[in-house]
Amino acid sequence: TLLYTIKFEVKMECLIGICGKDFVVVASDNLAAHSIIAIKHDSQKQFELSDKMMMAVSGDVGDMTYYAEYIQKNLKLYEMIHGYKLTPNAAANFSRKVLAQALRSHPYMVNLLLAGVEEDGTPSLYFMDYLASMVKEKFAAHGYGSFFILSTLDKYYRENMTKEETVELLKICIKEVQSRFIVNLNAFSVKVIDKDGITTLDNIPGSGTVHKDVPKEAIHPELISRA
Repeated sequence: TLLYTIKFEVKMECLIGICGKDFVVVASDNLAAHSIIAIKHDSQKQFELSDKMMMAVSGDVGDMTYYAEYIQKNLKLYEMIHGYKLTPNAAANFSRKVLAQALRSHPYMVNLLLAGVEEDGTPSLYFMDYLASMVKEKFAAHGYGSFFILSTLDKYYRENMTKEETVELLKICIKEVQSRFIVNLNAFSVKVIDKDGITTLDNIPGSGTVHKDVPKEAIHPELISRA
């Protein structure tokens, strides 16, 4: 009998997802790091799967890109073959299946949030981890930042929030991470998914300092004065 030992350290990265009445807001930090080294400050961790569905992924950089693009291309191939797109529920189950099949041979060291809008306009948010567990949630978070975010969402989240209220709640969560978390996260990319598609909002800047040698094009404008 072969025994597989999977070691996956929780990354310094942070993913956040919040469901509203008929939309989902997803945010991810822009830091790419290896061990204690910040590699880049403009990393893109969000991948659009269709016009009304996307995933935010964190984890090993190689696995993150390979896995996300594998899911992305296979969903597109399914649409080309069958003539219709998978729903968020179906896409989430397919994504979980890929993680589960790879678990005992070449596991993907990734955690992810899959968000989208169902055919009836109902928002969906799925939480998945590298062990292929999956659960549908009203709000979710990954990374060390989730230790601060989940308690904040437990207190302030309520159903049927407007987009403006949800974005404000997201800002409170990010502010809490910036206030309590030891690692400086430069900025968060934010997207809103609803019946009209995916909308990209302005980045939400972090509150930490930025090293003077970091290229200015990789720094959120509001942080340049602090560099």
